[in-house]
Order: sequence, then structure tokens, then C-alpha cells
Amino acid sequence: MEESLRTYKVVTYGCQMNVHDSERLSGLLEDAGYTKAAQDGDPDLVVFNTCAVRENADNKLYGNLGRLAPVKQQHKGMQIAVGGCLAQKDRDTIVRKAPWVDVVFGTHNIGHLPALLERARVEQQAQVEILESLETFPSTLPTRRESAYAAWVAISVGCNNTCTFCIVPALRGKEEDRRPGDILAEVEALVAEGVVEVTLLGQNVNSYGSDLGDREAFSKLLRACGEIEGLERVRFTSPHPRDFTDDVIAAMAGTPNVMHQLHMPLQSGSDPVLKAMRRSYRQERYLDIIRKVRAAMPDAAISTDIIVGFPGETEEDFEQTLHVVREARFTNAFTFQYSKRPGTPAAEMEDQVPKAVVQARYDRLIALQEEISWEENKKQVGRKLEILVAEGEGKKDDRTDRLSGRAPDNRLVHFTRPSEPVRPGDMVTVEITYAAPHHLLAEGTPIAVRRTRAGDAWEKRQAAPAKPAGVMLGIPTVGAPAPAAAPGCGCD
Repeated sequence: MEESLRTYKVVTYGCQMNVHDSERLSGLLEDAGYTKAAQDGDPDLVVFNTCAVRENADNKLYGNLGRLAPVKQQHKGMQIAVGGCLAQKDRDTIVRKAPWVDVVFGTHNIGHLPALLERARVEQQAQVEILESLETFPSTLPTRRESAYAAWVAISVGCNNTCTFCIVPALRGKEEDRRPGDILAEVEALVAEGVVEVTLLGQNVNSYGSDLGDREAFSKLLRACGEIEGLERVRFTSPHPRDFTDDVIAAMAGTPNVMHQLHMPLQSGSDPVLKAMRRSYRQERYLDIIRKVRAAMPDAAISTDIIVGFPGETEEDFEQTLHVVREARFTNAFTFQYSKRPGTPAAEMEDQVPKAVVQARYDRLIALQEEISWEENKKQVGRKLEILVAEGEGKKDDRTDRLSGRAPDNRLVHFTRPSEPVRPGDMVTVEITYAAPHHLLAEGTPIAVRRTRAGDAWEKRQAAPAKPAGVMLGIPTVGAPAPAAAPGCGCD
């Protein structure tokens, strides 16, 4: 088979950094002559971009590899590659357990994938290459972005934190910051292509500047994004409470295109548990940040990450988490039951909480957060909001003749289809008529439609000759990159 005809599929598990890496992998493969596979049929190449944070990460990968083994036997020339955090951690184990895998590569050398695939094809044996430090900053690699109107922009890689439940720093390495000029040049280039929304991305996004010797570098970056003409929405994820300083709050409040939306991982509301997690803040410090954000931006939508059942967590500890949830009134929360990850200090701790206890606490937390989310969403009824029309957000849109998109604060809104043509990337102003815990409805006639350069870019992409577009993700995605797409790395 000719190289130019080889098809590929990228399957992604994990956090936004993995999604961003997969866009780079797709770009690399397309530069090497691959094209995206159709939904039906078997591709010539399947790339798994893996996560090592959750307990079932291994099972999910090996289950998928097992299902592909007979497919590969019947598909001459098919290749399978495994990259990402689990590949960085398990190295040769993957090939030992699944000898039909052709390439294993880590988090620091995604740019080598095309060459490793070719070497495996020529030498007829598996290629395993894991580097211990970053060779090329991922943002310098070719990219095939999922969206024509919204984009991730990595401002750093790696993490300097030492949370006892998280293995990511060991797999991604120490934090390395991009130069501000390089970041802003990428954002300006994206805007020139039609993008109207960017999400600044890092394992700990607001520690940006620690590698540059400037403690206010992140707030300066936010303000600089505000100077870019045509950039309508700026988001970032995920910050760490330790590094969330007043200058960042001021930059958010004072920069018109920085959205009043914040994803602030809590993990636990208990001071003893936070100490055991090696989180460098306590409950009062966290709530003080929330108070300051709400004082500066009363309309701010705040979401979080919470781990239930960390080793040693008592009923009193859990009650403290519920207390913070009641006080903070999160718009939504990404909640996780603690899972042991080999290689982390927490996995060796005594007093592991019984599964039944964890499940019961988890259910109580979910019930409380659902109640708060619904109450907070009801406050949006009657408001007029400008919605960035998204692609693929509303699973029932065709059946209900609605469109879907994101409000400035990132709430998901389903709205009546306007009488005039509307494209993903366009803006539609609507009045909210109903609230559910996880979405809003605007059932009346839309107030206004604003066609945008982003809609033009989407239309141009659709009209282009058949060409691969994006990656197939193993996690829920939204039209505009945002924390709603499973912050999940747990390292923030």
C-alpha cells in the first residue's frame, strides 16, 4: 500500500494535555502522508494516547489492544502505536503484554512517531523509545486541530508539584515554560485563521513564569491576550490554589475577553487530608480565593475537582469537603473516587478507605453538587446571553431542531434554531427560559445572530476537499475547549 493512502485513527484518554498532544500527533501523521480513517472500516494505523491517572487506565488500554489483535491479523500492514503517560510509565510492559504493538513512545518524544512507525515497518519488530526529558516543545510540532473556531494553546509542560496521589509529574517532568512572545505569536496566528476562542493550557497553568523568573507572568499573559484584535474569548485550565494570586484575579476582571469562568481544583475540604495529599493550601485559603473572585466578578462560574476516599479520610474530613462545596457553590464539579496508582506515595499509605464507604460518600457528594448546580443554573433564567455555536454539543439537536453552544461563562446552552443560517463559530444571542443541573435552554426565538470569521473558517473547512480533521477522543469533548472536557489529570 502506498504511504499516501495509509489511514489513521488517534484514540485519546485523559486530560486536556493529552487532547492537545493528540492534535499534534494528528498533524505529524498528516505531514507524513497519512489521512484520517472513516468512521467505519479499519485504519492502517491506530494510535492510543494514554492516561495513567485512573485505576482502570491499564485495563482500558489492554482491553482495546486485545480487541485489535485479531483485526491486525486480518489487516495486512496494519500498525498499532501506544503513547502518552501510561506508555511513559510502563515502557516494555506494553510490548510484553501485547506483542502485536508496533511502537511505544513516551510523553517527551511525540515528534518521533512517524520515524518510529517507519522503522518498525522496515525492521519488522516493535520500537520502544522513552525519553526522560522533553526534546521538542509540543507546540512547535505540526497540528491538526479539532475545531475551526476554538483552540488549545499550551503555555507550559510538566509540573513542579508533589501531590501524593498524582503520578503526572514523574511522567511529564518538571515545568518548562514557553516564552511569552512564542505563545502570543501562536494565538495571533490562530486568530488570523479564524479562531475566536483560545484556552491557555498547562498542568499548573498559573505557576507560569516560575521557569522564567517572573511571578506575575501569567497575569501579564492574560492582559496581553486582551490586546489581540479578533480574539473574543480567553480561558485557561487548570490553576492551582497555591499560585492563584490577586494579580491574576485583577487581570481576569479587567481584561474584557478573559471569561469570568474558573476551574479551581479543591481535591478535599479537609486540612488533614490536604496535608496528606501534600497540597500547599488549606480550606480557609481556598475559600478566601473564592471570595475574592466573586467580589471582583460576581457573575463568575467556578468549577472544581474533588477526590473522595483518600487514604485516612474520616467522616469528619468528608463533612469538611461538603462544607466547602456548600460555601463555594460550584457551578459544577468533576468528582472522583480515589484510586491507587502504583508509584505514588498515597498508594502505600495505611488506612485505605473501604470501597463501600467511598461509594456512599461519593453518592452524597454527587447529590449535594447536583442540587447546587441546579440552583445556580436557575439564576440564569431570564438572562440574555451570547452563545458561541458549537459543533457536536447537543446529542438531541437534530431531533429537537435546536442548536447548542457555550455561554461566556462556559455553561452549555441548547437553543431554538434561528430562521437564518447559522454555522459553528457564529454567535447567537438568546434569552434563557429553563435551567437543568447541567445545561440551560433558550426555547424562544433567538434575539440576534452574528456571523463571524470563525463561522467563515468552519464553512471553509467543510467546503475543502476531503481531508482528515481532528482526532477521535476517548473522553467527552465540547465544541470549545474548556474544563468541561474532563480536567481529570488530578495534578492541579
